[in-house]
Amino acid sequence: MNVFELNIIITLQNNTFSGLFVGQNLLTLKEVDSTNNFLKDLLSNSKPLPEGTVIMAESQFAGRGQQQNQWHSEPGKNLTFSLLLKPVFLAVIDQFDLTRAISLGVFDALYPLLGDKLKIKWPNDIYYGDKKLGGMLIENLLQGSQIKNSVIGIGLNINQENFPKGVNNAISVKQILHRDCDLREILTEICANIEAYYLNLKAGKIDLIRKAYINRLYWFNETRTFKAGDKVFSGAIKNVKTNGLLVIQKGNEEINYNLKEIEFLNK
Repeated sequence: MNVFELNIIITLQNNTFSGLFVGQNLLTLKEVDSTNNFLKDLLSNSKPLPEGTVIMAESQFAGRGQQQNQWHSEPGKNLTFSLLLKPVFLAVIDQFDLTRAISLGVFDALYPLLGDKLKIKWPNDIYYGDKKLGGMLIENLLQGSQIKNSVIGIGLNINQENFPKGVNNAISVKQILHRDCDLREILTEICANIEAYYLNLKAGKIDLIRKAYINRLYWFNETRTFKAGDKVFSGAIKNVKTNGLLVIQKGNEEINYNLKEIEFLNK
């Protein structure tokens, strides 16, 4: 039996997802280095995978975040999964709109549980207060001027209570609510909300997505401390450009920053 056939069997036995396609094809792994790597290997080695395929791991020992940061996750306690989308309708120059849509889907799934302290930290981390609840790594695989496949890795701290030394900025849903949460229920909500935003994106409702993203943005319109290069300064986030650049007002001027150029001093 190959991996793809195993995937179908697990889906038929365990699928509780109510959406049209996201999560309908689900493979759960005991342990893997990275669900993103596993999904990319499937894409290159197996039959074509249906859009919406989800690969979930109970233990991920080499998970990655933005800028090659490692993601620490206690086995069986958290959500670590990857999702396949095929946004061929989206121009490469507009690929940050996919980042917005995915971030909003995760946010909206968690908001009924966690409330107003929940925010999206640019570009796609999920924060509760000043603590990191989770994040994502979106890897777009291009074919010419199109996005052929998008492999979206998402990691969220759900039931973990203790984090390794040096990980000072993490928080989990259990630490907030003081109770365990059902991982599959949260995954189901995330898949449903991501699907809804993705379909809005496909329908061309770009303004809706961009406005919703700004409205949920961490530190938006607040005077805060940042670091760019070796300089620390006060400024306020004013916008996120179409291409994803962060716009910060510093004194009388607005400056655009990409991911590697700016640091939030929130510790």
